[in-house]
Amino acid sequence: MGEERSTRAPLGEDEVRALLAAVDEVVIVRGRRAERRPAREVAPGDLLGPTGKFRAPIVRRGRRLLVGFHPEALASLL
Repeated sequence: MGEERSTRAPLGEDEVRALLAAVDEVVIVRGRRAERRPAREVAPGDLLGPTGKFRAPIVRRGRRLLVGFHPEALASLL
């Protein structure tokens, strides 16, 4: 297991930019829809939820990043 953080210490925009720079693909979950996009086309603002904070969970595995909860996308990532 890698790093785990509580939502009490949310990621900052600089940390999210560093995550995006370290991956090739991002899966963004909104509702029941999971959208796959190349990381170079994703801005930190694309990962914000309706509350204005970054969606949770954010899971990185290798060169892929999953943002938001989607059971099938999470299973395929792990």
